[in-house]
Amino acid sequence: MPHDTSRGRTSPHPARPAARSARSGRAGRALAGRPGRPGTARPVAPRPPQGRPHAAGDAEVPRFRHVVGADAEGSPLQRVVEEHGPLPAPKLRRVALRTAAALASMHRAGIVHGGFGPATVLLGPDGAKVVDPGDAGSGADAPQPASPSYLAPEQIEDEPVGRPADVFAWGATVVFAATGRPPFGTGPRAEVVRRVTSRRPDLGDLSGPLRELAARCLDKNPAARPTAPQVVRALREGQGPMPKPRPTRIPRYRWRMMLALAAVVVCGFVLGMLY
Repeated sequence: MPHDTSRGRTSPHPARPAARSARSGRAGRALAGRPGRPGTARPVAPRPPQGRPHAAGDAEVPRFRHVVGADAEGSPLQRVVEEHGPLPAPKLRRVALRTAAALASMHRAGIVHGGFGPATVLLGPDGAKVVDPGDAGSGADAPQPASPSYLAPEQIEDEPVGRPADVFAWGATVVFAATGRPPFGTGPRAEVVRRVTSRRPDLGDLSGPLRELAARCLDKNPAARPTAPQVVRALREGQGPMPKPRPTRIPRYRWRMMLALAAVVVCGFVLGMLY
């Protein structure tokens, strides 16, 4: 029996092992960040990883499917499309499935990527991989924070950010890979942000079930988007996910936009009456 040296008697209960520290290394950094801040991963409703292998000597760092460090072999999807044009249909489908599976594996472990986009997708000899945001590296080849073209409306409006933001970014990335253009265009940040929050996405010549799936992922309302596992299932079955019932609750950022518009109209009317 273990002894309680402070009181000079034997304790009937076995000594408890020291509490485990939080995830270390890459996984610990992936959990850092505050909600609403683009380009950082954060925990959401964590569930324990199941059956994920661990690196030797780093037993507490979970390994996610198709998720790698920034120094992994491969070219960023952003560069590949800019230099060689949109991906052919078979390769596009493989990239879409691999990246959706990577996000699904992170989401099952309670991790939100928060900065997914073409710059964080590597195309290597063994297929597409997603760069872990907690292991972004440094230097010219390090993935940059997500462009506003790939941020969900709730990220732009500083609303609570969860898994649906990654799904939105996935849909925007698929459109870019298929057409060579982001669905909300490019240009000054303020202009792109306005399109993301108020305009419909331009899906270009993307066709078939993948077009329908991307459109569903780019819904302005987070509750209307499919989950990453549903996206994976739809891609494997070659069809769009079952439609979700339209949410009846209007997101807060929409209320703010409506109130701002109403204020502008009222001010214009009052000024018109006075002058």
